Amino acid sequence: MSRLGDLLHTERLRRNMTLKQVAKLGGVSEGYLKDVEAGTRIIQDDQARRILKKMGLTEHNEVGFSLEDIAATVDLNTTVPKAAPKPRREETEKVYSTSGDDEKEKSVSGSVWLDALSSVLKRVPVYNAVMKEVDHRLVPILDGKIEGASPDKVFYISAPDDSMRGFRIMRDDYCFVVPSASPIDGAIMLVEKDGRRSLRKIKKLDAMNVLLQSYDREYQSDVCSLPDVSFIGRVVKVEFTL
Repeated sequence: MSRLGDLLHTERLRRNMTLKQVAKLGGVSEGYLKDVEAGTRIIQDDQARRILKKMGLTEHNEVGFSLEDIAATVDLNTTVPKAAPKPRREETEKVYSTSGDDEKEKSVSGSVWLDALSSVLKRVPVYNAVMKEVDHRLVPILDGKIEGASPDKVFYISAPDDSMRGFRIMRDDYCFVVPSASPIDGAIMLVEKDGRRSLRKIKKLDAMNVLLQSYDREYQSDVCSLPDVSFIGRVVKVEFTL
């Protein structure tokens, strides 16, 4: 299945709806919808979102993922086993309350596709220099890790200035940080010195001293004793907007 075909399929099953019901709701043919769910036909993102909304799936769910996020990710077929995930009991059973002779069905929150998605993608926060979240990115999880680190420990830092221009990092670029509490020679790291966090290239001088390097319009360096610097993490990749 494609990412959107898989999403349509799992949401339809979760809501105990037939192909005919969803096709009529979305204004498409039953055969077309069947092919989309099977992954043999391509459906446009806006059309899939329209059908999902008709089915009752809200634009934003309880953990912050949006349908726009899903549309921007890779196909689930390339990252998860082909067998569709089984819904948890609490997601599929129906809860009833009785009032006199009437029975009212209560909707059960949660979504099967979200559970499957959370095992292969991580919502990684983007922080500014004071570690306030300003954005997020969906990042693939491979073998339980992201860039070799725990998915819960990694984050992005938005470059606060142009002090690393000479090292190809500009203001507002998103730098992906993997935690590291020790200096790594030759690496660009997020460090804290005198209560201020910044990105610097590291050069180890000896067992007790390091050189913190920056390069805006000219090269600058600062020799620091290890006890005076806190090393937060290593920058392993940078994202920028054209």
